[in-house]
Amino acid sequence: MHRSDRLSLIVSLLLGIGLMGYVVWTQRPMPPEPAVAAAAARPVPPPASDVSPAPEAPPLDETRAAELRAAAEAMPGDVQARVDVGNLYFDSHLFEEAIPWFEEALILDPTLIDVSTDLGVAFFYIDDTPRALAQFASSLETDPTHAKTILNIGIVRAFGAQDLEGAFEAWEEVQRVAPGSAEALAAADAIARLSAAH
Repeated sequence: MHRSDRLSLIVSLLLGIGLMGYVVWTQRPMPPEPAVAAAAARPVPPPASDVSPAPEAPPLDETRAAELRAAAEAMPGDVQARVDVGNLYFDSHLFEEAIPWFEEALILDPTLIDVSTDLGVAFFYIDDTPRALAQFASSLETDPTHAKTILNIGIVRAFGAQDLEGAFEAWEEVQRVAPGSAEALAAADAIARLSAAH
């Protein structure tokens, strides 16, 4: 299957004590090897009892991971080899393991905006909000209108930094730069739900 951009979507509901719970889904196509499953997700914050849980992370294909690591180590200048290892770990929700591979890829090619944004998402998933936001800022240096990055900035501001005003600003920006896109629709939904909850 061909790789395409991952699409970050806010899915879900909460109805708890006034704060909405969301599940951030990161959808990506399967790598060339069929052994790796296609979706990654994590609840932010932990879902309330009346919120559908996120799907389980697919287990890591250890054989495939060993093959990809060996290929990357054999080709120290190969950016895609590092991205592939990072993606494999990311898809299995092994974010700490994904981070160094994404970082190596970005050292070789700092213009890889999707890798940069996925690195920011991985930082968020390990509860490092400042590094997540700093990485998203780096992504926007490459493309200030990258909708997926801006959508994720809103998510991290809302649920990592507890900055609803900043989150709303980011989500409004998504709608401005990418009207009608899936990211814009997710941003509008997030604004509506959080507004209703407060």
